[in-house]
Amino acid sequence: MPKPYWVNCLSRATADYLPFKDADGSVLDQGIALWFPGPNSFTGEDVLELQGHGGPVILDLLLKRILTIPGLRIARPGEFSERAFLNDKLDLAQAEAIADLIDASSEQAARSALNSLQGAFSARVNHLVEALTHLRIYVEAAIDFPDEEIDFLSDGKIEAQLNDVIADLDAVRAEARQGSLLREGMKVVIAGRPNAG
Repeated sequence: MPKPYWVNCLSRATADYLPFKDADGSVLDQGIALWFPGPNSFTGEDVLELQGHGGPVILDLLLKRILTIPGLRIARPGEFSERAFLNDKLDLAQAEAIADLIDASSEQAARSALNSLQGAFSARVNHLVEALTHLRIYVEAAIDFPDEEIDFLSDGKIEAQLNDVIADLDAVRAEARQGSLLREGMKVVIAGRPNAG
């Protein structure tokens, strides 16, 4: 697909202040055009952001003009996050964290979601996967070579490593429950006699 005409007007990785023109060349607005060539964008694809003055009439005119350009359409809700996930810019936990961040009802919920978006939760899960894979290698060696003297199973180090993994997993599960409470809130029932307090 050939590059759109506006690509040549913009500097790479910079913001340009320029007029936004209608099909007949008349100026609709002027604003900032941000060009993010892939893979250096949120989605990993070529992205152009236009920032106009924000009045509803002007935005409507700009949107109508933009939608006359072949191949352009309005994004579906969540599509940018979906594309970022499909292009390996986000993992699933990070993609879900975006929705949690948008829907956050408290500062603590927002901070928790932002932590997940920055990869903290994914890093912990990946660490657990690596630790379990490491332990699996020892178990497979013991199964594959039953007649060999294998000291590493009897010296307690493997058991200690497994206990560490279990403790880490319990901590991750507790944090996930806490995150669920932050996200969904608590349902509290106050029961008692009518008009008692």
